[in-house]
Amino acid sequence: MVRSPTEGEFNITIKPQSPDADRSRRPDAVAAPDSAKIVAVYVPRGGSSMFARHNRLIGIIFLIADVLLVLTSFGLALEIRSHLPGARPFYPLSNYPLFISLTLVLWLAVGVAAGIYREVREEDLRRVFADPLKVGLVSTVVLFAATFALKLEFTSRLLLGIYALIDFLLMIGFRLVAWRFAAPLRRSVAGFRNFLLVGGGPELAEIARTLEANEDHGMRLYGFVRIQNGPAETLPTGLHKSYPTVTLPELPELLRRQVIDEVIFAVAKDELEMLRDAFLICEEEGVKTRVLLSFFPQIISKVYLERLGTTPLLTFSATPEDDSLLIKRGLDFIMALTALVALSPLLLILAALVKLTSPGPVFFSQTRCGLGGRKFTLHKFRSMHADADLLREELEALNEVDGPVFKITNDPRCTPIGRFMRKFSLDELPQLVNIIKGDMSFVGPRPPLPEEVEKYERWQRRRLRMHPGLTCLWALEGRSKLSFRRWMELDLEYIDHWSMMLDWKIILRTIPIVLVGRGAS
Repeated sequence: MVRSPTEGEFNITIKPQSPDADRSRRPDAVAAPDSAKIVAVYVPRGGSSMFARHNRLIGIIFLIADVLLVLTSFGLALEIRSHLPGARPFYPLSNYPLFISLTLVLWLAVGVAAGIYREVREEDLRRVFADPLKVGLVSTVVLFAATFALKLEFTSRLLLGIYALIDFLLMIGFRLVAWRFAAPLRRSVAGFRNFLLVGGGPELAEIARTLEANEDHGMRLYGFVRIQNGPAETLPTGLHKSYPTVTLPELPELLRRQVIDEVIFAVAKDELEMLRDAFLICEEEGVKTRVLLSFFPQIISKVYLERLGTTPLLTFSATPEDDSLLIKRGLDFIMALTALVALSPLLLILAALVKLTSPGPVFFSQTRCGLGGRKFTLHKFRSMHADADLLREELEALNEVDGPVFKITNDPRCTPIGRFMRKFSLDELPQLVNIIKGDMSFVGPRPPLPEEVEKYERWQRRRLRMHPGLTCLWALEGRSKLSFRRWMELDLEYIDHWSMMLDWKIILRTIPIVLVGRGAS
């Protein structure tokens, strides 16, 4: 499959290679054709910044905020105008829906045209005042001209003046708050990402210094990996902090024990061959990989070019991109909050039944592994007797699931109300709180226990690179009746084909399965 690359694109070509070439070590991976290797050619376009996705997310937040500010300003202006004495009659809000829509479109169109949402610099105090002034002046002039040209006689010029002044002040106020809390704002949008640098030399030092300088963008340097036992001075010096350093053979254990989100390789050409296993290890862990050179093992990752400062990096990602997941996170929050309010009577009834039918706490809380292996506390209605954990060892021989998971049909530790709740997944409802907090999503791999993760094969660990969820593809194929291996394969299939449409299909198909209690244990 060959086509000429357009500017800024990769051209992926299949070329001959020796028949004994390695395949991806993930058991269920699709093998590349025999006698083939992957070669990538990039036609430069200047590259996209590693900060571009963060900037787009911040821009979306500012745009949504300005929409709310326009509506708020118009409401306040109407309220103020209604209490001001004047000879001209005042028209009620019912006269203004179309006019408000026109105003909203106008304000946003001017803002987009002016580029104030394209590259937001909330840390730049000058733009805190310049952007609202730019949008306010142009929009107000156009709005007054449109009112005059369309002969909108019911619209008071005083009302428009009050609205424009309030909106200008509110835009400045919002941006002052964003300026004051610029670093926490960016961290709340993208979170901290831990970086591990592999290699040595001046390029690595430049990357390390760039990461340190941009920690307020959510980038945190964790440490370095030395490829060979060379002199210590080959590693960067003059950094603001000291960082741990490990050797290449220690990389698998480090990725297993420490939360590392991205690994950047800055290596010489003659060091590439010894890094083949390191790339595959990172991919199997689901860790995003960036390189300074065109080194392509046989991979399933998406490959694209980004820039860290002025340094071009090829990026390998075996999971969906962060900006694509922002809408998913927003919908999760809104849906979980709505469901929590709507189902609050049911939650109270279930809590009372749990409390009245068996001694012990209402809720069962347990440490689980979330995104990237991060620990969080999962909440459920208690469906078992209070001493259930003490009885697990006695029942270990009855485990019906292979792998590091423990499940028994008609578990004797369940209480009567607990068995009913588990059949219809009602015991999972408190996890709406976990979704609101950002620990979980509605759709995603189920959150495993830390001791289960310890027993994962390497290729299975990539399932940790999506937020865990209440349901996923395994729920459609049998819920508790799947083998452990098939469960893992379905989770990876979900990650590889993720889209918002897939999420909605899973949710809609899960609802009838839960209502009839099929496949639960």
